[in-house]
Amino acid sequence: MNGEELTEQETALYDRQIRVWGVDAQRRLSKSHILVCGLTGTVVEFCKNIVLAGVGSLTLNDDRPVTTELLSANFLIPPDESVYREKPLAELCCDSLKDFNPMVRVSVQKGDLSSFDVHFFDKFDAVVVSSCSLNTKKSVNEKCRKSSKRVAFYSVDCRDSCGELFVDLQDYTYSKKKIDEMTECRLQFPSFEEAIAVPWRSLPGRLSKLYYAMRVIERFEELEGRKPGQTSAADLPNILNLRKELCEAHSLSESQIPDALIERLLAGTREFPPVCAIVGGILGQEVIKAISGKGDPIKNFFFFDAMVGKGIIEDIAKTNNEAEQFQSGCLEGCLEVD
Repeated sequence: MNGEELTEQETALYDRQIRVWGVDAQRRLSKSHILVCGLTGTVVEFCKNIVLAGVGSLTLNDDRPVTTELLSANFLIPPDESVYREKPLAELCCDSLKDFNPMVRVSVQKGDLSSFDVHFFDKFDAVVVSSCSLNTKKSVNEKCRKSSKRVAFYSVDCRDSCGELFVDLQDYTYSKKKIDEMTECRLQFPSFEEAIAVPWRSLPGRLSKLYYAMRVIERFEELEGRKPGQTSAADLPNILNLRKELCEAHSLSESQIPDALIERLLAGTREFPPVCAIVGGILGQEVIKAISGKGDPIKNFFFFDAMVGKGIIEDIAKTNNEAEQFQSGCLEGCLEVD
């Protein structure tokens, strides 16, 4: 991206944004290429934000047909059934997103996400996945890490009134303003597989209970061969049995994964638009940070629970000597839902 300047048209269109985060950040954003897979309500909120912000290109991957559940939170789907009946989800969203900002190249990539090789991901600066299996998350994250350049990886999932975001920026260097001068900071991110492999017994009791609950349901879907979102209240007894097994294996009290929380995550199959807006907004903010190289990024999990109106950042990783390291930060009172 070095040496490539914004056009006069870009400068005029993004004038207000340039005043907020600077011309260099906007230049990087305008030359970036983003891939999103799984067009859930949270992801389409992110797509809308990132297109309006002025990324260079956005590639959509989702061959699913439109369902009633998808209609409840995806505002990019045209309301006319005669329009969306014959088209896959990615094509419908692509047509709608082009109207938000004609200067952004929006396209569709057909095919199964897990079938794409490492070289496919080389052309992107950031990859966002949602509504995919545990193995697919691990596989795509690993391919991003094997790419010839640093490809930022994000996994986002919302269940009922809760949302989870995972971030992997690998070996990441960014600028941070301290008093009147800019300082350079460096962070090492673990992969998704490395992060969820940290033994539960090494994590303190203040860790978000959502982290454990999401891992239990994710593991259940993997064992049963289910797609994300295909669990329901009928699966509760089996999931509680799996919770008991996992807690015993990790020497963790089952009270850290309350029955009521699991029941809530299984109760609703539809996303809550307010939760999608909040988590999708946070995701957009993080991708802009990663591309611009400015501002403290989330490291490495973000959880949102609409029942308490609170967002929590959890940093779960291992040190180089294999000792478990945990750091936690909490954003209380700054994210609220009426």
